Amino acid sequence: MLGAIIGDIAGSVYEFGGVKTKDFPLFGDYRGEKCRFTDDSAMTLAAAGALLETAEEGSELSANAVDWMQRVGRRYPDAGYGGTFVRWLFTEEPKPYHSYGNGAAMRISPAAWAAGSLEEALRNADAITAVTHDHPEGMKGGRAVAACVYLARTGADKEAIRDHVRRNYYPLKETLAEIRPHYRFDVTCQGSVPQAIQAFLESESFEDAIRGAISLGGDSDTQAAIAGSIAGPYFGIPESLRVRALGYLPEDLKEILLAFEARFGANKAAD
Repeated sequence: MLGAIIGDIAGSVYEFGGVKTKDFPLFGDYRGEKCRFTDDSAMTLAAAGALLETAEEGSELSANAVDWMQRVGRRYPDAGYGGTFVRWLFTEEPKPYHSYGNGAAMRISPAAWAAGSLEEALRNADAITAVTHDHPEGMKGGRAVAACVYLARTGADKEAIRDHVRRNYYPLKETLAEIRPHYRFDVTCQGSVPQAIQAFLESESFEDAIRGAISLGGDSDTQAAIAGSIAGPYFGIPESLRVRALGYLPEDLKEILLAFEARFGANKAAD
């Protein structure tokens, strides 16, 4: 889960002025903008809060997800949410709105950390995703990332993760080098999630996964959040990046992260 937050913060300044290289300052200023946490981190931590308050059988997870997303979203209304989601945040009786946006995938990593099996990770993902992104492509995007995170944290190698994604979700036919020249900003699950997964699959370290996702020049914070959420449990996260990222979070959001890690486990530290 911390990997998603780091990816979000690192990618935040490149979201609308994308770079097409891995050679850029991590957590650096860009075109007058400074790194910050965005809706990706806020909603990831909202999902974590919902899971912390959900009993083992999970029956109230969707209701808790709505409560926590609205609670956190209303507290941080300027985090960068899409227009439809903003309306959902401030609606008294919110309903899913058939979205297939990549918001379904960027927030979903806690579903895998709180799970004792792949099947439970997918049930958690469905319960959290369906409260907003109930389009089949939205549900697929949430499931695909939750599956990758679960497999990564339980010891699967990259080939097993790649095969699982290809069998169940996306073909993954192009390398980053083939994607990068023609790729443009895309906020759909089908147009951004497989590319972010590919960034993880080609990476040599946690940081390299983040850089690979940002180097596509697309929805940088979200794609880096997705790649980072998988790379974190796979590679571990350098302590220096953990400390740096925590410095961007306000105390209430940091408390959610620490409580979640205490209950469900944290990324190992990378060498």
